Amino acid sequence: MTETKDPFVRFQDVQKSYDGETLVVKDLHLDIARGEFLTLLGPSGSGKTTCLMMLAGFESPTFGQILVDGQPITHVPPHKRGIGMVFQNYALFPHMTVAENVGYPLRVRGIGREEMERRIQRALDMVELGHLGRRRPGQLSGGQQQRVALARALVFEPRLVLLDEPLGALDKNLREQMQYELKHIHETLGVTMVYVTHDQTEALTMSNRIAVFDDGIIQQLDEPATLYERPANAFVAQFIGENNRLMGHVEGLDGDRCAVRADSGDLIQALNVRTGGVGSRTLASLRPERVSINPDPGTMPNILDAEVLEVIYVGDHIRSRMRVGDHDDFIVKVPNWSGHVHLQAGQALRVGWHAEDCRALDA
Repeated sequence: MTETKDPFVRFQDVQKSYDGETLVVKDLHLDIARGEFLTLLGPSGSGKTTCLMMLAGFESPTFGQILVDGQPITHVPPHKRGIGMVFQNYALFPHMTVAENVGYPLRVRGIGREEMERRIQRALDMVELGHLGRRRPGQLSGGQQQRVALARALVFEPRLVLLDEPLGALDKNLREQMQYELKHIHETLGVTMVYVTHDQTEALTMSNRIAVFDDGIIQQLDEPATLYERPANAFVAQFIGENNRLMGHVEGLDGDRCAVRADSGDLIQALNVRTGGVGSRTLASLRPERVSINPDPGTMPNILDAEVLEVIYVGDHIRSRMRVGDHDDFIVKVPNWSGHVHLQAGQALRVGWHAEDCRALDA
């Protein structure tokens, strides 16, 4: 999907099948830069975890090869790859203290006691657990156990750290806190991290780049802002964030713009991102926060009649479900500030948006 100069990790034409017939990963070519935080994002069964397991050495490619620092690693056993791993279930030894758990990778590598103690303390301090080295995992909270698992993955100074949905078992507030801490640790250490998740918010928060997987294929590989603002196809648009989906046909083309005749009969101006040309079926994708309520006539190319069906107070914004044309699930998000528009069910109004905020994609 991308070419970089001297990539640190390279998946080269990698395929993976478990039964010899169905490909779970299809012709994957992916370069990961040294020091990058790359997230593999996608629904269950999309191939993202399989890619991580092949990189870790727990699975082997059916075809193609994986290189780290220019060297093929397909036949290198997991324990010799110099890779740190963090799992969702922590995988801590319950009979060992926190310090013993963190020091385990050093012990199996034959590191001397004095050096081992120094590295253990440094790793625990890094995750703000330096005072809990003598406790056992059962005496820690879930968040603290996850930090111990992270310290253990970092203690032997690996060249690459793989994280398989490590925050999935944490509650919402703790998960958000750990997202920022992981991001800060990555920025401090500069180690290459590859992170697997199905949580789009998690991916957007932490990553330098995100590879969106579906059906064993990377649908788009980009920086978080690009993925959110400029999704390349309908799958990415729907998987990253919330979107209004307006189905229709392309009625006309004008440079990078197109006119879409919605199934409701309304004519919509949009960016021509990925359509089959005039007459083709298309999906016009529009973020709820890009919709304006009661815009002045002539200020936007798309202004349609709407009816408020439902209003939900979310805290930082007001979320309203409206009927627009033949759609009764058109979502509008209004920031919650002192001058926000007052909405109530049954209210008739108009909604509008700019053409550059609406993307005509594959149907």
